[in-house]
Amino acid sequence: MGLFSNILEKLGMGSPQVVPQPPVSAPAASAAPAPAPAAAPAPAPVASITMVDVVALMEQKAAANPQKLNWKTSIVDLLKLLDLDSSLAARKELAKELYCPDELMEDSAKMNMWLHKNVLAHIAANGGNIPKELLD
Repeated sequence: MGLFSNILEKLGMGSPQVVPQPPVSAPAASAAPAPAPAAAPAPAPVASITMVDVVALMEQKAAANPQKLNWKTSIVDLLKLLDLDSSLAARKELAKELYCPDELMEDSAKMNMWLHKNVLAHIAANGGNIPKELLD
């Protein structure tokens, strides 16, 4: 189970409905024409997603925590409130799982900002009610 799945589980959201995909790179130009790709199978119908009040849940956890943690701006605080490993190694693993660009992986502050925004976006894509201002 990946780290993002652990986040969803802690939020009571089950398994991810949207699986992050790596960026698609353009194929290299070649002299010979490429064979036509096989038709992709039709996607399986997705079960309806139940909305989870993530804001209320996280605010409740923050109020009960003796530390002053701001999950709305910090990936470290978000992970701490969910009782998940917030170490740099764990955050790098989560960033790789969500396909963080390599150039951001070298700067922990930039990686953390990217990771926070993308974790919230993935939570929203899986039925979490993340306010628009946190996704911008």
